[in-house]
Amino acid sequence: MKSFLLFFSYTTTVAIITLEVFAGMWINAFIVCVLCIAWVKKKTLNSNEKILLLLGCSRFWYLCLSWIYVFVSNIFPYFLLVHPIFQLLQGSYCFFNCSNLWVSACLCVFYCIKIANFRNRFFVYLKVKIDRMVPWLLLGIVIFSLIFGILAYESIDKAVCKSLNFTCQERFWKATIGIEEHFFPLYFITGFLSTTSFMAVIFAALFLLFSLWRHKCKMQTNSMNSLNMDAHIRAMKSIFSFLVMYSINFIFLILTLIYSMEYRNHFIVIYLANLIQHAYPGVHSLILIFSNPKLEKTLLRIVSCVKCKLCMR
Repeated sequence: MKSFLLFFSYTTTVAIITLEVFAGMWINAFIVCVLCIAWVKKKTLNSNEKILLLLGCSRFWYLCLSWIYVFVSNIFPYFLLVHPIFQLLQGSYCFFNCSNLWVSACLCVFYCIKIANFRNRFFVYLKVKIDRMVPWLLLGIVIFSLIFGILAYESIDKAVCKSLNFTCQERFWKATIGIEEHFFPLYFITGFLSTTSFMAVIFAALFLLFSLWRHKCKMQTNSMNSLNMDAHIRAMKSIFSFLVMYSINFIFLILTLIYSMEYRNHFIVIYLANLIQHAYPGVHSLILIFSNPKLEKTLLRIVSCVKCKLCMR
């Protein structure tokens, strides 16, 4: 009975994560395809589209590799013992996860600088120079994420080799100490990078919300157009929803790191963390689609064409 419940929980987890992953991959693939077509037609992309393109690519491959790892670890766990499949999966996962977190933070900071209205000299300087800075910033994120992925691969490879060398049960405690020595820097860097990107998102979102709220109050006192008011309210709702989702994703990411370092089986926390971390990229990308007029029109056009074809059948 216990083995049946364990098998049922594993299959249920894989099924739910599969639905979330394939929905998120489709959404992010749609963003990438639309922007690539626009890039071919116009021969150029603006700064916002460059960030969205890299974000869509990183999230697509992040979800793909994460699903492969979840599927293999739950259905064919012994396949991960083949060297270097586990190391490659984890190193690639860390690369795309790091780029996903930092490009998301970069997008939030970009919106704050472009939309918010402050009279600070440094802020005005950033508003003028941000378009030139975006390509170099994205290149720096890719290089930094690649270095982090290589570091993760090396740390995991050393830890796996260390654990395989300790075969005697009397030396198991020494093996655990050795594995912790290899994994602790990786956990520390992951937590530090996640916290830094989270703080950047928090400050950028709060500054942008404050600027939009102040501008909305000015429009109310001056009795300006209600369409502008509605646009500002929609922007505030979109930013606030992103802030809430990013915060929840960050909290469960930190909880996963803490519990994995303690070598304890917290099934409920790990289960919720997997569900939320696989749902976040798709849900946030869907919000980005509906907040971008070009992506929204293209999506609605595709949906209407599909409906017409189904009605004709």
